[in-house]
Amino acid sequence: MDFSQFVPDSVDWWNVVLALIVVIVGWILSRLARRGVLALAHRAKGISESMAQFASRFASYTVILLAIGVGLALMGANVQPLLAMVIILAVVIVLVLRGIADNFAAGVIIQTRHPVKVGDEIQIEALDGVLAGTVIELNSRSVVFVTVDGRTVHAPNSMMLSNPIVNDSTHGARRSEVHVRTERGDRSVEELMTVLTDAAASVDGVHQREHPRGLATAVSPDRLTARLQYWHHPLHAVPVTADVVVAVAAALETGGLKAVVTSVTPPLTPSDAV
Repeated sequence: MDFSQFVPDSVDWWNVVLALIVVIVGWILSRLARRGVLALAHRAKGISESMAQFASRFASYTVILLAIGVGLALMGANVQPLLAMVIILAVVIVLVLRGIADNFAAGVIIQTRHPVKVGDEIQIEALDGVLAGTVIELNSRSVVFVTVDGRTVHAPNSMMLSNPIVNDSTHGARRSEVHVRTERGDRSVEELMTVLTDAAASVDGVHQREHPRGLATAVSPDRLTARLQYWHHPLHAVPVTADVVVAVAAALETGGLKAVVTSVTPPLTPSDAV
């Protein structure tokens, strides 16, 4: 490319001085723009430092490039070829950085709208099924969380917005349940339900403001099948459920009743089994 096409045949030195002034003013404005964007980003809640720095640099470079373009125009330079180069370069950059830009924009939405926050327990759809874990970091590219089996997952921000997210921590509490199949003996259904709910309420970690609830799913003269529901901290589902299973089984055993207590739906069994 012949760069002489950008330079006019005759240069008015007053225009050169004016162009230099414009560039200097543009440089000063770029510094002010960078500081202003940083100040706004720091005032906005949820915007990380990396995102704030990126936005401030982008604003600064945009202002200085505009100043240079205005300066060249004041000198009488033919800026059309340069403008064409800039447009082509911008298109190439957009195509190359499209995924990064999508993740950055999604990251801004996530960190301002707060569908998830650090410390939340979430579930997302992944290639190998549902992944559940605790969020440890939000950045401009991804949401980072640690699964219950110790794996660290970096979920792209764009995926977090385009796919459903289950946030188990938004409500402040989470409900779990265990399935109970027990002999009735000489007990009524109401008496057995009281035994189940009292046993669950005695477990450390079960919320007392939302009382445990027993729901009968099958009743016969010999057996009772029920679902026992209880509330707990969003991050304590596994240990609290384990303690509830043990407590309910112990309470029924103390009452001389054979029972099966499980945290998942029990398999179908013959009619003469518990």
